[in-house]
Amino acid sequence: MMETFEAIRADIDRRLTDAAEKRHGAMHTPVVVTADADARVMVLRAWDPESRTLRFHTDARAPKAGLIGDGAPLGVLFYDREAKLQIRCRGTGRIVRNGPAVDAAWAASPNFARRCYLGEAPGMESGEPKSGLPPEFEGVEPDEEQLLPARENFALLLVTVESFDWFFLAHKGHRRAILDREGARWVTP
Repeated sequence: MMETFEAIRADIDRRLTDAAEKRHGAMHTPVVVTADADARVMVLRAWDPESRTLRFHTDARAPKAGLIGDGAPLGVLFYDREAKLQIRCRGTGRIVRNGPAVDAAWAASPNFARRCYLGEAPGMESGEPKSGLPPEFEGVEPDEEQLLPARENFALLLVTVESFDWFFLAHKGHRRAILDREGARWVTP
């Protein structure tokens, strides 16, 4: 059990780094919640402990991208069932469509993943179940040239974390700490 705020902060940094790097990690797919109380599971792509920034990939045409825009409050919930640990992050999200970070994230993504941005915009209604991908890319990996139009739909969701709510479930008694710009404090679970 962690007894110091320094240990908790180090644990948070380690877990979020692992979550971004380990595809099968317990915290790899947190729940991201926008100000309209809409929640969705997203893949954590990167964690920068120095700037306290979480990075996700998103479609620039998605309704959440319009809602978040240049800055909006967001919540991100991470949970590790085995460790019995929950980390709630509150912060400000922003959508970034251009620049070196976006270009690097796009270049690092495999073609099979990038093909998602060739399809219809997220949330489009359909009379039948479908992926929204153009038929020629259903189950097929496009080449670099075929992916050129997809790049304009790709964006980053960057979340600058302003507070962490660290919650450890324990048979002997739960423990909870808040770490934010004001400092760190224990709170009852």
